[in-house]
Amino acid sequence: MKDVRYAELGRTGIKVSRICLGGMSFGEPSAEFHQWTLGYEDTKRMISRAVDAGINFIDTANVYSKGTSEMFIGRALKDLGVAREDVVIASKVYFNEGKLSRAAIMREIDGTLERLGTDYLDLYQIHRFDYGTPMEETMSALNELVESGKVRAIGASAMYGYQFHNLQTIAERNGWEMFSTMQNHYNLLYREDERELIPVCRQYGVSLIPYSPLASGHLSHAEWDYGSKRDTTDSVRRGKYDQAKKNDMEIVGRVHELSERYGVSMSQIALAWHFSKGVTAPIVGGSKISHLEEAIGAVDIELKPDDVRYLEEPYRAHEVVGALQE
Repeated sequence: MKDVRYAELGRTGIKVSRICLGGMSFGEPSAEFHQWTLGYEDTKRMISRAVDAGINFIDTANVYSKGTSEMFIGRALKDLGVAREDVVIASKVYFNEGKLSRAAIMREIDGTLERLGTDYLDLYQIHRFDYGTPMEETMSALNELVESGKVRAIGASAMYGYQFHNLQTIAERNGWEMFSTMQNHYNLLYREDERELIPVCRQYGVSLIPYSPLASGHLSHAEWDYGSKRDTTDSVRRGKYDQAKKNDMEIVGRVHELSERYGVSMSQIALAWHFSKGVTAPIVGGSKISHLEEAIGAVDIELKPDDVRYLEEPYRAHEVVGALQE
């Protein structure tokens, strides 16, 4: 039974489910990356349920769990008998030697394809903006990948609006492939990209596929600290959100209030807000099947305009989290 709806990625013609399964939850746990990730069998179970529900969009990165996220995803799809053309696979490049130099991109795409067990990616994304590599070099290299057939479409991730605009302009001026997606940091607790980056994306018809749509779990629980393994071990999560805890808890309280009014979970209210903002497919990671089930159920929830305003009203400007400083 297919439970999710579908949308187009930018103007690519690539159809994706309105929920993207995030691969950061998959791979061998490690102190250097994350201690709460899922081993292979649990990864396969999660992907199996996603596929059964009609989720065809999976996002990962070359550095997630030191490459084992890509390995587990590729192996699971093969073991489950999922036809390659029935799944849209996305990965990323940047947090590696050479960052976004041509040499690094060409090296890293081959490693990603090998680990995933495929000869092409549907979507290849730059994980951040590279201050040390000429933008023309990066965009030319990405264009080469599209022309060679190794990549169907390209996307970008967290950066400043002017940086994304400059990259798009360079590609457009040279007749190269332009970005079709933006994987930015966006949720009810972090809305800084509404100022510039998201308007630039709208200008270019770029699809938003934000990461951390549930603010690393803060929008799923009425309490700030709730004792899960991720809650107690994920220092990245604390660095992203703890600094604005007082303001954010007011928003969390409103999410909880609306969840009770609608008779759904907090996660579903937080994801429904994304759909009300025109997001194509929030990237949902999870360590339990129940997390995935909730995300699937969120697709059909439509918030009233007054409720959207109620959720957004307490928000105050936050420090930038995601886009890198030079």
